[in-house]
Amino acid sequence: MRKRKAWSFALLLLLVLSTVLAACSSGSSDGKKEGNEGTVQDTLVFGRGGDSTSLDPSRSTEGETFKVTKNLFETLLNFSEQDTTVVPGLAKEWEPSEDGLTYTFKLQEGVKFHDGTDFNADAVVKNFERWANGNAEKFPYYNSMFGGFKGDEGHVIESVTADGDHTVIIKLTRPQAPFLKNLAMDMFAIASPTAFEKGDDEFERNPVGTGPFQFVEWKPNETITIEKFDEYWQEGLPKLKKVIFRSIPDNSARLNALLAGDIDLADGINPSDGTTIEGNENLQLFERPSMNIGYLGMTVTRPPFDKKEVRQAINYAIDKQAIIDSFFEGRANIAKNPMPPSISGYNDEIEGYPYDPEKAKELLAAAGLADGFEMDLWAMPVPRPYMPDGAKVAEVIQKNLADVGITAKIVSHEWGTYLDLASKGDADAFMLGWTGDNGDADNFIYVLLDEDNIGSNNYTYYKNDELHALLIEAQTEVDEEKRNELYKKAQEIIHEEAPWVPIAHSTPLLGGVKELKGFLPHPTGSDLLSNVEFTAVEEESAE
Repeated sequence: MRKRKAWSFALLLLLVLSTVLAACSSGSSDGKKEGNEGTVQDTLVFGRGGDSTSLDPSRSTEGETFKVTKNLFETLLNFSEQDTTVVPGLAKEWEPSEDGLTYTFKLQEGVKFHDGTDFNADAVVKNFERWANGNAEKFPYYNSMFGGFKGDEGHVIESVTADGDHTVIIKLTRPQAPFLKNLAMDMFAIASPTAFEKGDDEFERNPVGTGPFQFVEWKPNETITIEKFDEYWQEGLPKLKKVIFRSIPDNSARLNALLAGDIDLADGINPSDGTTIEGNENLQLFERPSMNIGYLGMTVTRPPFDKKEVRQAINYAIDKQAIIDSFFEGRANIAKNPMPPSISGYNDEIEGYPYDPEKAKELLAAAGLADGFEMDLWAMPVPRPYMPDGAKVAEVIQKNLADVGITAKIVSHEWGTYLDLASKGDADAFMLGWTGDNGDADNFIYVLLDEDNIGSNNYTYYKNDELHALLIEAQTEVDEEKRNELYKKAQEIIHEEAPWVPIAHSTPLLGGVKELKGFLPHPTGSDLLSNVEFTAVEEESAE
């Protein structure tokens, strides 16, 4: 009997010890970890308005993808924490030749991809070869930023070669002023060749980069989970153990999830809800530096939008100030050009189209449409930084158009389908927008409105030979003042031709719990989360 009791006591002691050890371990299922100073959260739940369309950044053009991939992948060069100044990334040094045609990059050493593949010069070369041998449908951004693909007349990149394990040499066919900024863009992140050589479709669902976090799981339209990469090359980072991106399309539902503590960070906060967050002692409000444009685009190959007078009429018909007053709560400015005033080369001398329904009717009559016409008006199904509530803004535009005799039927699709069909020219007019990728005028005007990008980022299918010549010259010109003058002339052409109705430049809002520390919203809309952490929450004393 005594021996049996002794054995039972030993077992009980072992169970107690195990419980104590478990409580002191580094993590638990609820994303908390115990410390001497209290409970510290190590999992961030990030509520956002829509799901990603891909997790291969080179195949995407939309921000919900880059929100995630920014933390899985890295680029040769980075932008600094809250602007678009170029700083080292996977390349620690770079040197351009005097003629601007050759760039030599010295790479970081000892870096690994998440699958154990070595990051080296050969890996960089294979990434560029993958992009250059693609097409506009597969890699739309490569086409937009580098003038085409291998063998195309306008292709800027002549060659990318490895010089040993840690040096890459890139030669250009002509100087490209924004070249270094282009390399820092999210879509030119360096991926594991071992992973993407298994096939593009497999790779976009199982991404492998060198970033601070590695991919865990994707539940479509619900969550994407990433976790700390223990072999990350920057010591001490990331500070979080896990990040869960949760899709909550409705802005109010997302705010309520934040208020209830179901999520820790929410983007796409309605401007009208900013004061709610500011007045809550448990929350904090973040303002993303503005570098965006929200617009109504018209597909100029579809009658009657092939007539300049019709496009100008629609510009006069829409009451932009009413839209900003109703939906932006003063946290936006009326847009008149296809890029924000913060971008070098902005033409402030252009006078925007005023709200003038009578002028709109005159132009419609001049185009032979005095009795108006019927059209489809595509409204975004998800909130975006440049358009917090696309459906409601579409209703205002619909009313404005009705006032000048145009009957607009509001149409919408699932976000991925919306983008795909609009890029193929299937919409009469569509609501969309753009958050700048690199802080350069080229990234707005050339990418969105040049003929080279029809079918990729130029959804309007607008083309103009004079504009194209100006934009190519501006890409090649390295004198900043001369570049700015070229872009100002380009904006004059676009204003006259009116393929868009520029609506607003917004200041996007995010809300977070008060314990959140180290989060710096980036103007590009892609937020690196490696420095984010939570301060300790003091535990209540036991009674």
